[in-house]
This record gives sequence, C-alpha cells and structure tokens, in this order.
Amino acid sequence: MAAWGKTVDPEHKIRMLADMHGEFTRALGTELDSSKMLGNNRSRRYAMLIDDNKIRSVSTEPDITGLACLLSIQRQKENKT
Repeated sequence: MAAWGKTVDPEHKIRMLADMHGEFTRALGTELDSSKMLGNNRSRRYAMLIDDNKIRSVSTEPDITGLACLLSIQRQKENKT
C-alpha cells in the first residue's frame, strides 16, 4: 500500500488504511473471494471520500483488473482544488 500511496498521492493528502482482518471490508460488502487463487479473501479496490467524518462517496472497482478507483481518486482530487 505504501508504494501505491506514493504513486496516487505524492503530496500525502490521502490517508491510506489497512484492514488486516477484513472486518471493514466485510462491513462494506467489498469482500472478493480470491481463496482459490491466493488462499484467502481480499478486498475489492475502492476509493472512499470522507469529509468531516462523513462518507461522501465510495467508488468500487467493478472488476479486479480495472483502474476506475484510481480515476475516481484523481477526479476527487481535482474537485477539491
């Protein structure tokens, strides 16, 4: 995540968080069954905009290979400036 964060947010304006046990992932409904390929479940990629402790938007990757979330982050960054 650190390398991805440096690429997406070189100015360190986005807080990147890990979900080590998948609890937040399950609560969001973004769990991806990758047990056959990776041995366990993972989280789909998503971008969440939180402002003043309120979730303003969530953009979830429709598949496991796309870049929609990265594009969503860029749009959110552009809209904030």
